[in-house]
Amino acid sequence: MSSGAFRRLRLVLAVALASGLTWVICHGVGLGSATPYGVVVAALFIRPGFDRWPPPVFVLLPAVVVFGLSLGTVLKPLLQAPQVWQFAVVTAIAQILGQALPDRLMMVRNLLALLAVLPLLGSNATWLGAFQQSLAVLVGMATATLLQAGLRLPQDAAPDGAEASEPKASALPSRSILQRFVDPYFWRKLVVSALALSIGLGVGAATPKYLYFGVVLLLNDSLGATLARVRDRMAGVSLGVLMPALVFNTMEINSVSVALVMGGTTALLLALRLEPHLSTALISSGVTFVGYGALTQWYIPNRWLDYLLGCGLALLVCLLVRPLSALARFQALARESDGLDAGMRALLPSAMEEARLLGQQRQFQQLVQRLESGSVS
Repeated sequence: MSSGAFRRLRLVLAVALASGLTWVICHGVGLGSATPYGVVVAALFIRPGFDRWPPPVFVLLPAVVVFGLSLGTVLKPLLQAPQVWQFAVVTAIAQILGQALPDRLMMVRNLLALLAVLPLLGSNATWLGAFQQSLAVLVGMATATLLQAGLRLPQDAAPDGAEASEPKASALPSRSILQRFVDPYFWRKLVVSALALSIGLGVGAATPKYLYFGVVLLLNDSLGATLARVRDRMAGVSLGVLMPALVFNTMEINSVSVALVMGGTTALLLALRLEPHLSTALISSGVTFVGYGALTQWYIPNRWLDYLLGCGLALLVCLLVRPLSALARFQALARESDGLDAGMRALLPSAMEEARLLGQQRQFQQLVQRLESGSVS
């Protein structure tokens, strides 16, 4: 067996064991309905390369989870209004607070906006519920970290210089707080996300919250970046519900079936060579199977359709409100340069996505090759 195949097999095993063990621990300590949080986090915390997470993650993630859930829990009883207004106010506050964070923490912004509205989805928001959900996240993190450490082999250590070659958030251009708040694309996203739930209700979506999730997660500055996120989301959601649908029809929800679903989803994505969509698929599997259980049969088609509506809304906004083309920007920079600079490399994935959509992939690849040869020379 090749080293690559062995690592993929270990990844499937690690995800399955982490998910199943987290389910057992969460139910053993009485976390009940908070268990899906732990299972999803445990599955996501297993890194495909079995390398270690940076230490700040173990402080930052619990802090964001606690703060986000607390924000929604505090605000819900204060907002005696229909749910659409509660969503609008809470997401606006969460996104404004997230935008105040430095750009090196930009990944926290979407997570904060999602966590803050979760307490609004239930019939009541209690501090006990927020505590249990936060504790489930910690259980998932701890279980996955210990299990991954036990399955790590000496060859999994990053080679010398590998870490230096990876892009770091601290290397991103840093904007002042004033520059972050005058960004028109931030306000575009804030307004649309505040209206997303009401739009979902207006078009008759069965689960309108997924239009909100779609806008928060997918809407980006450029059309290309939004397209890339839409493709990842729909591929992950579509593939992530296959194992829950199959296992639900043959087994009840327990530690074994949870391990089979999460491990099976991992194996499926690896077999299809779709590793970039693995995280999204694992979230979809965990939420569908562990979170909804008996509602799986009804939940799957409605979630897929409503996420598709969210994708369409994000793309429509990109096209109609201050449209920005990463491909056009890349081509303009290419006309002024003989090689690929840092700014062009940052635009490259989004520009490639637009080129695929427009049928210009071959021409774009030729342009990139010419620029790369210029950079080398």
